[in-house]
Amino acid sequence: MSNHSEKKGKVVLQRSEWSGIPVSPGIVIGRAYLVDRKKVKPQERLITPEMAEQEIQRFKEALELSREQLTAVKKHYELNKLGDYGYLVDVNLLMLRDNMLVKDTERVISESLVNADFAFWQVIQKVKSVFAGIDDEYFRDRQNDIDHLGERVLRNLAGIQVKRLQDIRADVVVVAHDLSPMDTAQMDVHQVKAFVTDLGGRTSHTAILARALGIPAAVGLENVTDTANGGDLVIVDGISGKVIVNPSEEDLEKYKKRAARYREFLLELDSQAELLAETADGHRVMVRGNVELAEELSTLARYRADGIGLYRTEFMYLNRDSLPTEEEHYETYVKFAEAVYPEVLTIRTLDLGGDKVAHSLPLTEETNPALGLRSIRLCMREPEIFQQQLCGILRASVKGNIRVMFPMISGVKELEETLGLLEKAKARLRQRGVAYSEKMQVGVMIEVPSSAVMADKIAGMVDFLSIGTNDLIQYTIAIDRGNEHVAYLYEPLNPAVLRLIKMTAEAGNREGKLVSVCGEMAGDELYTLILLGLGVDELSMQAASIPRIKRIINRSTTEEARALAGMVVNMSTAEDVRNYLEKYFSEKHPGLLDPLSEKL
Repeated sequence: MSNHSEKKGKVVLQRSEWSGIPVSPGIVIGRAYLVDRKKVKPQERLITPEMAEQEIQRFKEALELSREQLTAVKKHYELNKLGDYGYLVDVNLLMLRDNMLVKDTERVISESLVNADFAFWQVIQKVKSVFAGIDDEYFRDRQNDIDHLGERVLRNLAGIQVKRLQDIRADVVVVAHDLSPMDTAQMDVHQVKAFVTDLGGRTSHTAILARALGIPAAVGLENVTDTANGGDLVIVDGISGKVIVNPSEEDLEKYKKRAARYREFLLELDSQAELLAETADGHRVMVRGNVELAEELSTLARYRADGIGLYRTEFMYLNRDSLPTEEEHYETYVKFAEAVYPEVLTIRTLDLGGDKVAHSLPLTEETNPALGLRSIRLCMREPEIFQQQLCGILRASVKGNIRVMFPMISGVKELEETLGLLEKAKARLRQRGVAYSEKMQVGVMIEVPSSAVMADKIAGMVDFLSIGTNDLIQYTIAIDRGNEHVAYLYEPLNPAVLRLIKMTAEAGNREGKLVSVCGEMAGDELYTLILLGLGVDELSMQAASIPRIKRIINRSTTEEARALAGMVVNMSTAEDVRNYLEKYFSEKHPGLLDPLSEKL
């Protein structure tokens, strides 16, 4: 499809509008620079046994060239003050040495007698499938990293050279089907004003780097590259995710004003970064961060987060042939605890399926892994794996600011067994004469409807409750978020979900236990007052959301939050709730949810 048409011998540019995923805020108007990188899909070519060694050598040379390219990228990171993100390159360099990639490819070449390109492509598909089955947006987005690395090696095998984005010498908006973190990091922020892509997600490494570089971006536009042409004027709204190709004069006027208002809003947020999250009537709310990598800690400090409400430990188990040792667990947790001290570090224990943890585990393939042997169920099935992590956490707890929480607990019996395993880990350390803190707080994630219903019993057995809304919504409404046919049913404002949150919060409140929310709902301004009104004490979210959530809290009261929650929890449909909320904020707090609205 072209966005040009002929009118009386004159070329008329056709306006087109796209809605994508906003991943890095900002508003930019600029000319499109098309990056046309077709995916490399090699053809299968049969070889003779005598040619196998030659193909393996060709594969090794492509790997070595890829390493050289990535090492050059890392130097570019350091020169451009992106050293904190060098781990992204390190992850790629490690994957180039990963046995599942290297040895499996060599084995396919030798045993199937196919060319190196096709053998490597087959292995890449297999590795991607490991991440595809993980029920967590962050880890599903790791497929992109595998894809980007695979494309690099395949291009090197085929001898294909591509445009280097660091060579751009004009102010542009990059328009691409997809961009790797390596592409993004090499952009000159003085030349590349924004970028948009057909593919991508909120938690992709490309998105993380865009935010680090301060480059406005919208991704997941599906097929904007089929419409945009090099040189077309493009508006990129990295706040809403909207992209307009060949905008009208009215569009241009509107977005120039919107950009000016956004600059004012940023100045306001920066001036309030040091403020605590406290309602107008003096109620203190703990606002914590969800993290996985040490590089995310600086942003938490910048926005004065109240520590870490969710530390994901799953990455320690991925992209490796062996399981992490107790010592590895201990050293990792100590570093995080020291970095946020005296604020709290909340460690979530392993939350993956067995097929994602280690290839050596004697597990059978499951037809529905989301409802199968995963998370705490896997830990009870493989207690020695769990003991290594628990002992590492307990040893680190001497720092005094660590608490642990167990995911996917479905009821009292499961919790009793889990607490028994924790006691066993303590006994193991005592026997070895190793210190740990007896005061370490223990919590449970409420993300299964059965645990929400039993929250009154569970609350009395632990120190705190943490509601994982992502899974709670999915399991309550019985849908697969990754299934495009039913994804529309995934609705945080479903009254059934709100009632389960209310039930959990009230149970915790009665027992005098803190109640936290650490799912995506916690970082969305639309839900903040409802969650507080339902009785939630803490909110934990991606660091980038913290300033906006604090802003909502600081401009509201507990009485208002309770009244609002009491109203919506008794409604019949999610649509009723959403319509009511949007009307409520537009009338009572114009501009609070949308700081760039015309009403400001």
